Amino acid sequence: MTTHKTDVIVLGAGVVGVSAALHLQQRGRAVVLVDRQQPGEGTSYGNAGLIENASVIPYMFPRDLRHLLRYALNRTADVHYRLSDAPSFVPWLVRYFLASSPEGTMRSAMAALPLIKRSLIEHEALIAQAGVPELLRYTGWIKLFRSEASLAKALDELETARGLGVDGTVLDPAAIAAREPLLRGSFTGGIHWPTPGFIPDPGGLVRAYADLFERRGGRVLLGDAATLEGARDGWRIAQPDGALSARDVVVALGPWSDQVFRPLGYRIPLGVKRGYHQHLKPRDNAVLRHPVLDADRGYLLAPMNRGIRLTTGAEFARRDAPPTPVQIARTVPLARELFPLGEAIEPQPWLGARPCLPDMLPVIGRAPRHPGLWFDFGHQHHGLTLGPATGRLLAELMTGETPFADPAPFAAERFS
Repeated sequence: MTTHKTDVIVLGAGVVGVSAALHLQQRGRAVVLVDRQQPGEGTSYGNAGLIENASVIPYMFPRDLRHLLRYALNRTADVHYRLSDAPSFVPWLVRYFLASSPEGTMRSAMAALPLIKRSLIEHEALIAQAGVPELLRYTGWIKLFRSEASLAKALDELETARGLGVDGTVLDPAAIAAREPLLRGSFTGGIHWPTPGFIPDPGGLVRAYADLFERRGGRVLLGDAATLEGARDGWRIAQPDGALSARDVVVALGPWSDQVFRPLGYRIPLGVKRGYHQHLKPRDNAVLRHPVLDADRGYLLAPMNRGIRLTTGAEFARRDAPPTPVQIARTVPLARELFPLGEAIEPQPWLGARPCLPDMLPVIGRAPRHPGLWFDFGHQHHGLTLGPATGRLLAELMTGETPFADPAPFAAERFS
């Protein structure tokens, strides 16, 4: 059997894997990307399109009794759970809850802050190199509030964000109407986060990054990461025309990363938050200028190239369980009250899974017990945001450069 050799195999062709491959390639490494799908067809395809350099506070588990009771009833649009799957996700939820103390939240925020601050800069560089400036818009996004309580909580969070170097503009109802004149509803206020970038075609952006990688000599192959095995000189993966071997391999498979690290003996608590989206046509050529989050009702509308994308909150279920698009059914009527929307463009909602660790930080760096094995997964709600920044951090670690951020908070050993 013929064996093809390269320097690095990157498993996973989403935004995280493609970004890591590009950064390694820029540092002189020969890289092959391997995935069972084409670039940008997995989790990276389905998101709100935000490069969220304003989200300095991670999405932690709520601790106030009001939210917990609402979620327990399983009737909300922003969180849903499959009761039959509870044995698979409740232990992870317990770890998530414990990591979401005020102290734990600030530890995670401070650890991720260098990555968050670097996120848009790294995207801008890759977008310029890929020649797709039309895929980045500088609109920021708007968060709307319908109750005084939710607005007050958001204003407290805004003060915390300001202390970490991120600002937002507080909007009264008149200012909301000025920015988005076609929105309907009774709002106590809102916040416009002006600095995040917006990507109107996230899957297209990942494909553009992959095209750049191939133009620079990289290879993208279809393959099964589960065939990975250790070899005398590194690692090997099966291919239809023979094996592919490399000294180093990067696991960047998002929610499927456990298919590689578990057989190797790692007990990293990788969970998933499933999410849905569906595109709808705007009625009468209505224009939505910004991505808009209806915070009290738990959905977001984003003006994508394909149509207005409605994205849901989190669904807790087994990663590969059949779709239960309850949240789409609950939110489409609410979204039509907010903005003039017509019929759905796709017959069925899209389902994806966000890979999450309990502390809402990714795993980045060397595998503790296997030379040449590297991790880059668990980016929770911020895969699109953080992919290029964590790709740079990983490449710096792999090539012996001084890393731009402290890698210690992202080490796999924190779960040992």
